[in-house]
Amino acid sequence: MLDQKKVFDALTREGVDFYAGVPDSYLDGFCKYALAHFEERTVIAANEGNAVAIAAGRYMATKKIPLVFLQNSGQGITVNPLVSLCDPAVYAIPVILLVGWRGQGNSEPKHPQHKLQGEITLRLCEIMHIPYAVLPDDDAAFGEILKTAAEYCRAHRAPYALIAPKGVMAKKDKENVTDGAYPMSREEAIEAILDALPPDTVYCATTGRATRELYFLRERRGEGHEHDFLNVGSMGHASSVALGIALSRPERLVATLDGDAACMMHMGALTHAARYPAPNHLHIVLNNGAHESVGGQKSAGQLIDLTAVAAACGFNTAGAPVTTKEELLSALRKLKGGGKSAFLDVRIHCGLRGKLPPLDFDHRAAADALIDELNGEKSE
Repeated sequence: MLDQKKVFDALTREGVDFYAGVPDSYLDGFCKYALAHFEERTVIAANEGNAVAIAAGRYMATKKIPLVFLQNSGQGITVNPLVSLCDPAVYAIPVILLVGWRGQGNSEPKHPQHKLQGEITLRLCEIMHIPYAVLPDDDAAFGEILKTAAEYCRAHRAPYALIAPKGVMAKKDKENVTDGAYPMSREEAIEAILDALPPDTVYCATTGRATRELYFLRERRGEGHEHDFLNVGSMGHASSVALGIALSRPERLVATLDGDAACMMHMGALTHAARYPAPNHLHIVLNNGAHESVGGQKSAGQLIDLTAVAAACGFNTAGAPVTTKEELLSALRKLKGGGKSAFLDVRIHCGLRGKLPPLDFDHRAAADALIDELNGEKSE
């Protein structure tokens, strides 16, 4: 891993002193150093497009080049602001992009959601006419590459991308960030939900630990996976998948197991409850106030009243977050049969229960099993 002090010293020399983005485990060292030493100039954005726009505002206010950090899975969200806001033919806003390169050369065969994204990472830059450099694990080389990037940004008033392969901006093992803010863990909350809801409930679990914990809880309990959709990619979209199922199968209870950062990434999805009521949809946010799967950086999840937001969007709610197993079970009983989509903010603590193995399953077969179950067909 690059020496992060030297990374930030180089950034300072080039006048880059503002950082906005969405955390990524491939950029864990960078994110941790920025928050530890430059918290007042580091913004954890709701999504990557927001980060580009925030950076654009910073440039306009200071004429200093900002840096936007993101996982390559978020490149798609940045396309619109990069080509219609930052492009030299439009407003000519220079930004340096620091992109974690997941799926490089199919380096994660057990995570097929990263394979195609890894293949097109560099090509997306080329399509948007954004020059780039792939970072080596070499402190001196980083300084020279950054100098080239900053000079390009100043000369052309345009973006430049720094692509970070695995191990360049993060150590091999992430720190297990823990706190004692609330009594329940995510795994304990998920198991309580499995116990409380009908056995044929369909679950749509969000990207990160929620998918892994649901999968391995099913294994431990001797249960099948045919009722579960594990949204291993497309962060922030699990609740929309659940809504599509709920609207199409009104006789089935459909529960979203969401994360706070995932929920906020595409918070506009909450507004569907007002226009497309689905009384069989239960949107549960497992809220630890952190981007736990990629390093534990804080989110705004426990700083805002998600319950009030959901209520204003037309959801039936419990009126307040729940923090204990007893409150969770009571809220689930209250929300059943409420006549419209329901929302529940479950406050949990940070911290992982030891190391779970990576999810290693046939994604297509898992989707087909759920499809067959929903359509009353027997899986082959």
